[in-house]
Amino acid sequence: MALVLVLVAALVALRWVRPAWWWLTVGWALAVVRVLRRWSSVMDACGLVEDPSRLRLMVARWVHRPLPSPRVPRLVRLRVTSTGIVVRVRLLPGQDAYDFRSASDRLRHSFAMQQVTCREVRAGLVELRMTGFDVLARVHMHEVAGTSGDGLRLPVAVVEDGSTHWRDYRRIPHALTIGATQSGKSVYQRRLVKLLAPLPVALVGIDCKEGVELAPYAPRLSALVSTPEDALGLLNGLLERMEAVYQLIRREQRISADTPAAEITSDIWGLPAELRPTPVVVIVDEVAELALVASKAEEKRRDAIITALVRLAQLGRAAGIYLEVCGQRFGADLGSGITMLRAQLSARTVHRVNDEGTAKMALSDAAPDAVAAAVRISPDRPGVAVAATAAGGWSLIRTPHTTMREAVTACTEHAAATPRINEIAAWQPSPAVSLSKAPMRPAATLA
Repeated sequence: MALVLVLVAALVALRWVRPAWWWLTVGWALAVVRVLRRWSSVMDACGLVEDPSRLRLMVARWVHRPLPSPRVPRLVRLRVTSTGIVVRVRLLPGQDAYDFRSASDRLRHSFAMQQVTCREVRAGLVELRMTGFDVLARVHMHEVAGTSGDGLRLPVAVVEDGSTHWRDYRRIPHALTIGATQSGKSVYQRRLVKLLAPLPVALVGIDCKEGVELAPYAPRLSALVSTPEDALGLLNGLLERMEAVYQLIRREQRISADTPAAEITSDIWGLPAELRPTPVVVIVDEVAELALVASKAEEKRRDAIITALVRLAQLGRAAGIYLEVCGQRFGADLGSGITMLRAQLSARTVHRVNDEGTAKMALSDAAPDAVAAAVRISPDRPGVAVAATAAGGWSLIRTPHTTMREAVTACTEHAAATPRINEIAAWQPSPAVSLSKAPMRPAATLA
């Protein structure tokens, strides 16, 4: 008896201290038994059953048999993962994926799982991902394959269902990241810099907080500015590069009757490797500092900056220029052109915000039903965010804690791979820039 009590106490302690280990030992077996035993009753309680057909009812009356029970969606496949259970369900006539999606919270309680999400596999088949423990409580990500080469597909966070959240620049080129102070926005940015540092890309920083956020990454940055005036010059240089890349693409298309279809391209990724320009990732640390003005004289500069950002967002993808725009607030109150810029930033990541209006500004046009989830993010869980796309889908994610030292170390180790971009070379930081120094100004200004 004492041995049993010790074993039970050990399992309880394991579930509290190491929930992932508890799930891999006994948690998955208990969950599978619970799902299989309760499946029919839970489907009935959640209103996911259908009445028997009229033919079956009529036959039962003719042969004086008990009336058949309601039809239950058939459980096609059950698969155990390292974080939960994946169940595929065959829908009954008249059902759709929305029925299960709207009942996901009731299913979570009925099966005693941490989280239940639903997605449509194909017509008539849905997949329920049931998480066995709080995946976002302790986030630890291994370096996943796909973070090198030309793919520009980075594993930046963990999704609440245990899967990996990817930042894919070639599929969704531009992104907007919103979050209040101490919400984890900077950690998300450090994670991106750490993963981008080893890749053959040029990193460009616009940090109007005197460079305190991006200056430590100077050894790996191809350009860095810390004032709106310099930002305008840098953006104009990127526009010149974009036009030059378009001319290169147009020159190398060589569209003729005998040109194979696979060799015709309209962006840099279809060019031969020896001719392909280096992709550029532009990180804007606080976009409001570029848009706010204190006098009439600054309005002209502000309009030019926003216009340049809008042009890069609209036309930069094919030239291999990608935007990562960050800020605490991003709305029409920042001035004209902001909403046009926001419409081009398809990937949205919203950390904890101070008011519902900020969440609506970032999510209402992409995933309106995600606004409530963004407002409910707890202050004691920094790094948790709502990730949404223009397609309307969204999920709750959390970035693994990445220190400034880790990101700086990655930039220092790969400093030799920093490409030189001629159009913006005047703003390339000096190799002597250290953590204690402000970012270098363009050579013309220093002279």
